[in-house]
Amino acid sequence: MRLLLAICALVLLAAADSHAAHTIEGIVRAVYDGDTILLVTRESGRLKTRLYGIDAPETAKPDQPGQPFGQASRRMLQAKIMGKRVSAEVVDIDQYQRAVAVIRYAGRDINREMVAEGMAWAYRQYLQGPYASEYLQAEDRARARRAGLWRDSNPLPPWEFRSALKNGTRNIGRQR
Repeated sequence: MRLLLAICALVLLAAADSHAAHTIEGIVRAVYDGDTILLVTRESGRLKTRLYGIDAPETAKPDQPGQPFGQASRRMLQAKIMGKRVSAEVVDIDQYQRAVAVIRYAGRDINREMVAEGMAWAYRQYLQGPYASEYLQAEDRARARRAGLWRDSNPLPPWEFRSALKNGTRNIGRQR
């Protein structure tokens, strides 16, 4: 099933102009965390989608702890788009075969909103083009206001949290 979804997503991307992303519409059926959703579309059926250009605090999993603000980030994304018809500007397929997309609802860039509200970092490693300056500025403003995860004096970015988990570091996260 995952392979079929990946093939469908790749076909969608291949059909799109090489310089433009492909936009699909669907209904959000699940929010896994602050940067990953399940989108149900006519074109692809069920499409696990990673929000482009952001990285939200990790939520607790059965085999690993979560980060501060992980659950808050998930709840914020749920409140914004759960059960709603959104558009997804698919810009890539990631290593886990998820579509990577900018999610829009009612004309709003939900990815940028998550960063602006302090519920995610701008994911510098993957940001490109016009989104880079928008998301970085949104993060700077959230940090200056001490919004969301920026209430902590020195929040640990999710990519560092994941790296520490891989390296066997213990007691690195607590759930909020």
